[in-house]
Amino acid sequence: MVQINEFAVESWMDAYENHCKYNVAETCCASISVDQLRELSDTKDKEVFSTSKPLTYGAIRGSDELRNNLARLYSAKVASPLSPDNILTTPGAIQANYLTAYALVGPGDHVICHYPTYQSLYEVPKQLGAEVDLWKATPENSWVPTIDDLKALIKPNTKLIIINNPNNPTGAILGKTFLEELIVVASEKNITILGDEVYRPIFHSIGPLDKEFPPSLLSMGYKNVIVTGSMSKAYSLAGVRVGWIASRNSELIETIASARHYTTISVSQLDEQVAAYALHSSTVHGLLARNIQLAKTNIALLEKFVLKNDDECEWVKPVAGTTAFIKFHREGKPVDSVDFCKKLLEKTGVLFTPGSCFGEEWKGYVRVGFVNHTEVIEPGLTEATKFVRKQLDDVELAA
Repeated sequence: MVQINEFAVESWMDAYENHCKYNVAETCCASISVDQLRELSDTKDKEVFSTSKPLTYGAIRGSDELRNNLARLYSAKVASPLSPDNILTTPGAIQANYLTAYALVGPGDHVICHYPTYQSLYEVPKQLGAEVDLWKATPENSWVPTIDDLKALIKPNTKLIIINNPNNPTGAILGKTFLEELIVVASEKNITILGDEVYRPIFHSIGPLDKEFPPSLLSMGYKNVIVTGSMSKAYSLAGVRVGWIASRNSELIETIASARHYTTISVSQLDEQVAAYALHSSTVHGLLARNIQLAKTNIALLEKFVLKNDDECEWVKPVAGTTAFIKFHREGKPVDSVDFCKKLLEKTGVLFTPGSCFGEEWKGYVRVGFVNHTEVIEPGLTEATKFVRKQLDDVELAA
């Protein structure tokens, strides 16, 4: 039997996200309805999905319209366009990441994974029998791991390096120079890089003109790169369950497509039609503008929260994405993050996520999801401030 460890963050969300008043743990940009999606489009008279089309399995690798729209996005401002044939759709990015590992690694292989990050990125390769080492980032280095540490982790059987950029839970980015150095290291050993880019392109605190603005790994000239994405985080449509895998290496795509037959016949036609509408050039710019502005508005509120409570908490301000990793302490000692989050929820209705969901070493940390609706985030943070000031003494300290 496969050894499956508890998926801590998903277990936490499953238990509490539908039982809170202020969801400040949500990692998606505030979700929208089909009607709201249409309102963001320049072609409001165009149907979002067909009600007359027969609901067959549809296109096995993903609809032409959806993959064409994705290829156009990945081909912007690059010399060599990405072919739609180099994209596979999946039921969410979690399946995209699972399928990539399922197709590429197994017993005898070694995997290196950027850390802290979403647990499945390193747990799934373990379940498949691979040896996994964690490439650890620290707050002292702005949550960016070092290339020297990566070189020290590489073994003769290293098959895959996994990064999450922008990062969940920290909101940090791996900048352009860093990515260039990563590619040099990987290419020397012909190691494939998997880039989980689900929080791209929510860049709220860095602009495209910044010399360290991170391009997608797909645009950096290294063939052995796979990136994954989804409609859930940056595009506010988690409910359609559409993700994707993209690579400029057709052999990698064909290997994954072959494995995909065992896990996914096709993605729902209705879901793909909604996703294609959202990613069409007449809609995607309005949708992303809405979400990036929401992130900018709410990160300012979160920064005020941290400043108000700077005797009890600290952070490295996020640069991108929808999450922040904040450390709470009492008289310099980290609090028990689970006890903190449970008592916060009980007393105020505010939901945060314990940092222990990302590793037991992150004592005192909580993950905050700050790109929900501002009318949820603002009062939620106000209630959290009251809790910190009046009831933090009741929270247990970390062991």
